[in-house]
Amino acid sequence: MNDQPDDHSRHNERMRRMKVARDKMQARRTLERGLLLVHTGNGKGKSSAAFGMAIRSIGWGMRVAILQFVKGTWETGERNFFTDHPSDLVSFESMGEGFTWDTQDRARDIAAARRGWERAKELILDPEIDFVILDELNIVLADDTLPFAEALAFLKERPLTKHICVTGRGARPELVEIADLVTEFGEVKHPFNAGFNAQKGVEY
Repeated sequence: MNDQPDDHSRHNERMRRMKVARDKMQARRTLERGLLLVHTGNGKGKSSAAFGMAIRSIGWGMRVAILQFVKGTWETGERNFFTDHPSDLVSFESMGEGFTWDTQDRARDIAAARRGWERAKELILDPEIDFVILDELNIVLADDTLPFAEALAFLKERPLTKHICVTGRGARPELVEIADLVTEFGEVKHPFNAGFNAQKGVEY
């Protein structure tokens, strides 16, 4: 059935009221500072979403630093992109030694996490950087490969002049508590469970 003129009028009036309400709500939101964002959950897309925000920030002329824990020398499309398209607005570093089931060396994993965290603190304290992505940090915090209490204390006292995004499944409740934005990525369906290998350009 085609819309009648009365339908359009009712719709327009609803939209008018909605805009008034949205404008009032927006007017009350005046805070502006660096946010702590957490991407967690068992679903795919946590790192991908963070890299999307990196591109968005670069589009505004903001300086972005991306630091990867765990992933190590594993070749990924994001690493290829950011290293093949050098810019003074973005840096990309991988500090991991690989997944723990690959390294099978706890001391080596701890040393890699420590190197990564020391570099992360440098980036967070650098006044020239606007947005820091700590990719897979949650993984090394989950089992204290990097001491969780130490990282939490630093993030609580972080400079509020920049955004920080922490990714990785298994975010601990204390980190969720201090974050400004937390998104849990849930898995509904994954091709791996149907026998597919990781697909280039989709998962790495």
